[in-house]
Amino acid sequence: MEETLQNINLHIYDTDINVKVPREKEEQWRKAVQLINNKLNAYFAAYKGVKNSTEITYYAMIDIALTAIAESERNNTSKLSDILSQLSSEVETAMK
Repeated sequence: MEETLQNINLHIYDTDINVKVPREKEEQWRKAVQLINNKLNAYFAAYKGVKNSTEITYYAMIDIALTAIAESERNNTSKLSDILSQLSSEVETAMK
């Protein structure tokens, strides 16, 4: 099945961009831009005049990436699966 792409305009901090996104993902893209703008606004409010724009943008990007990594690690159940497998094995051995 072919995805239907649509053009949308997004305003990120002080720049407008036009992107093609799957129709069903438009809301996610807009939420992502809102998150980016919130982070950029917070960092620019705190550091404008102290740091240059590029550095401030990098701080915001790192903040967003760290949040994504923490969320990913929190949702990673492979470690829990390994522990449960080991416990199950130990229980089976003990019951023999």
